[in-house]
Amino acid sequence: MYAVESTPSTVLCCLCGIPVQANPSNMCVNCIRGQVDITEGIQKEVTILWCKECNKYLIPPKAWVRAELESKELLTFCIKKLKGLNKVKLVDAGFIWTEPHSKRLKVKLTIQKEVFHGTILQQTFQADYVIQNNLCQGCARLAANSDQWVACVQVRQHVDHKRTFFLLEQLILKHNAQIGTLNIKEQTDGVDFFYGHRSHALKFLEFLGSMVPMKNRSDKQLVSFNEQNAVYNYKYTFSVQIVPICKEDLCLLPLKVYQGLGSFGPLVICTHITNTLHMLDPLTLRSVNVDVNSYYRSPYVAITNAKHLVEYVVLDTEVVGPKAGKHMLIDVQVARTSDFGKNDTLFLGRTHLGNLLKAGDLVLGYDLTRANIVDPELEKYRGKLQLPDVVLIRKSYAEKRRKRRLKGKSAARAWTLKRMDVEAEESNKKVDSEKMEAERERFMEELEEDPEMRSKIQIYRDPRYVQPTNSSIVETDDDDEDDDVPEVPLEELLNALALGSEPKLPQPACPEGDDDDADDDDMSD
Repeated sequence: MYAVESTPSTVLCCLCGIPVQANPSNMCVNCIRGQVDITEGIQKEVTILWCKECNKYLIPPKAWVRAELESKELLTFCIKKLKGLNKVKLVDAGFIWTEPHSKRLKVKLTIQKEVFHGTILQQTFQADYVIQNNLCQGCARLAANSDQWVACVQVRQHVDHKRTFFLLEQLILKHNAQIGTLNIKEQTDGVDFFYGHRSHALKFLEFLGSMVPMKNRSDKQLVSFNEQNAVYNYKYTFSVQIVPICKEDLCLLPLKVYQGLGSFGPLVICTHITNTLHMLDPLTLRSVNVDVNSYYRSPYVAITNAKHLVEYVVLDTEVVGPKAGKHMLIDVQVARTSDFGKNDTLFLGRTHLGNLLKAGDLVLGYDLTRANIVDPELEKYRGKLQLPDVVLIRKSYAEKRRKRRLKGKSAARAWTLKRMDVEAEESNKKVDSEKMEAERERFMEELEEDPEMRSKIQIYRDPRYVQPTNSSIVETDDDDEDDDVPEVPLEELLNALALGSEPKLPQPACPEGDDDDADDDDMSD
């Protein structure tokens, strides 16, 4: 048996004369491309309208879509704008890089089309888009009256300091949760966030619920009513109450909660806060996470807070228990720093700070022998609970920081934080600025001392920081004692902050076609 090999027939191209495989056109590929343009009838230049205030593009007749540069959403929008593209098969598409300020978009498209029977031609071409500025209806309305808002989120915490809001500010900036905000105003015990649309306020409420323990309630006020189409326009107000317990607060659990948690506490310390309260029993190292619903079923407040911390000197320590994470149980003998040279009063207690404390260290704690505790729950523990003389909270580095400054070492930090553009109320401008600066300084020190807290936010290098020269530092024998003052490692710092201008609020966003935003658009009626 002999295999018969088939040889494909060839013909000469009718235009250039080179041999090609037989095809219905009797032309080579190059000649077909020269004679047939499959991009004919496809729009090559398009003008698109863009709202610079909210970064949205117009989909005629009146729909707007938000899209970032070179995103999938913007590529889809650009492809749909081309007329005649439905007559060919789209194989590939992608952006060609252009300057962000050029007001031009360039898209490279690859298409296929059958030009003759059984002959498919593939071709690549470029489409140019010219961007024209045009305010959408919502932004035009807001530009005419910048004070117009539809939804307001009032965030409050009834405590005598602002440390919670300092942390919340950094969390908002890290996650860009302020997008869509028209204005931010500082209040006496909180902050107000104003939005142009109810849906943006609801999204911000969801973010707050994932970051801090809180409860909220809502209200609405009728602004106008259109009788012709029966459209009601409201202003919405959302009141957010953050749990009035902060880090380092000492709490006395209600008897009902104490029994429900299996005899946990009842004297507990709030170690840190996320969307739950993290409580620690300093005498047993047991810890419990208390969610918002459990807290508000039997609410309680701190019997004393960081404002009443007293400085002690550690005289002796003795390990009495195993380690539990970063805590270790020890018995400690301390004396008030203010009592040195006046009396020999000593205090014996048990603390969870065994990993940090040694003889000679300074530590901050609550002096319960002098505390005036007014709590009705305390009466229920009569005969069952004996309050300790002192409850130690954290190690103190104040004296070591002071010595570093006296030696000529720079007190300036090599890092800084972003700030939101917050408008202060007239009543708040009279608030003691020294108190606010002291609270902010304590917040910065807390970031240096707590790596877990630093991991939640973004810290930036400060380009204004000048490294002190060795000649300006006075060397002493006790330099080694001050080396354990906590600092933010340089490898944790980011470089993306330009200090020439503070971060500004995002421009007002516009309706995206949902029901709530559709109602908000009728405010102009």
